[in-house]
Amino acid sequence: MSTLTDPPVESFRLSQLINDTRYRSYTFQFIALLCLIALMSYLGLNLVRNLAAAGLNISYDFLGKPAGYDINQRLIEYDSQSTHMRAAVVGVLNTLLVAVLGCVMATVIGVIVGVLRLSKNWLISKLMAIYVEIFRNVPVLIWILIVMQVFVAILPQPRDFRGDNATASMVLDSFAFTGRGFYSPKPIFGDGSAIVIAAFVLSIIGIFLYRAHARKMLFQKGQMLPTFWPSIAMFLVPTILVFFLAGQPITLEYPELKGFNFQGGIFARNSLIALTFALSIYTAAFIAENVRAGILAISKGQTEAAASLGLRPNRIMNLVILPQALRVIIPPLISQYLNLTKNSSLAIAVGYMDLTGTLGGITLNQTGRAIECVLLLMLFYLTISLAISGIMNVYNNAVKLKER
Repeated sequence: MSTLTDPPVESFRLSQLINDTRYRSYTFQFIALLCLIALMSYLGLNLVRNLAAAGLNISYDFLGKPAGYDINQRLIEYDSQSTHMRAAVVGVLNTLLVAVLGCVMATVIGVIVGVLRLSKNWLISKLMAIYVEIFRNVPVLIWILIVMQVFVAILPQPRDFRGDNATASMVLDSFAFTGRGFYSPKPIFGDGSAIVIAAFVLSIIGIFLYRAHARKMLFQKGQMLPTFWPSIAMFLVPTILVFFLAGQPITLEYPELKGFNFQGGIFARNSLIALTFALSIYTAAFIAENVRAGILAISKGQTEAAASLGLRPNRIMNLVILPQALRVIIPPLISQYLNLTKNSSLAIAVGYMDLTGTLGGITLNQTGRAIECVLLLMLFYLTISLAISGIMNVYNNAVKLKER
């Protein structure tokens, strides 16, 4: 009777790092990493040595000194005696404001244009094709300047709202659209307003939960629950009831024409409106093509099969086509969001003070700290780009097809 024993285990030898295919790729990657670290260290030391020879050193002490300049559009309190750090924060918030508003508006316009481009109506389809070709083939900087000039030239000035023979008037006595910017009512939060805000947030959460329940009932039992009117009721009724029961704690401050300009309310400068609108319509042209490609990637048989089950066209689009098309649309959509965020650095062309205009513009010129300012700019744009990519990748993993 014979017995089988395991072969003896060979001890690890250094020569295996090159000769063994299991370790060879790791060896070369490790060597490449060491070379990269050595190169970056050499460049960094060379930079520090040259700065020291020129009597300069990397320091961020200037961030704590008074900036000495004003910023026309800001979301937080700021004046000319504030520090360069606060000026940079104002610039960051202004950049994020344009990026968020631009991404939302570009997505809405892009989806509508992309769907309409596939319309069977010849005129609508061709008009959408012309829109896409015109906007995506002209540099975005030119569109920013065009939109800004159109706003300034077409919209009335505050003086046109004055007097008995005024040539312009406010919309609903609440909104004023002028060449200097847009004015709208500003909410004033009093005691008890937190209850109203909490009711509003809970209403939004309730709408999402109800729509998820309706989708679950549709997929599991084939029962179609109404979603539009219940969502509208859940959005308005609870908040309005709590608002009146709490004694109307939230009031509105309306803009009024005083002196040479409007006072009060929320003011959005023409540079902010023009920049956001130009970036949106430019990026929407690319998003429309992504949406069109995603829809065309779905087999026509899917539409025919859904139609044979009696689904209406809008249901086919919402329940069959778009869920499958999203896995094709979202990856290039991430790139468009990143492009829009980075293109917002062109804001200085219309006088909008984003981070490039504050930290990379006036602060850099005043302090002469070019390396420090550029490093901070790179760090911000890298961080915001990685954040957008991370969020969209999480969403992409959530909506992608899951095999059983």
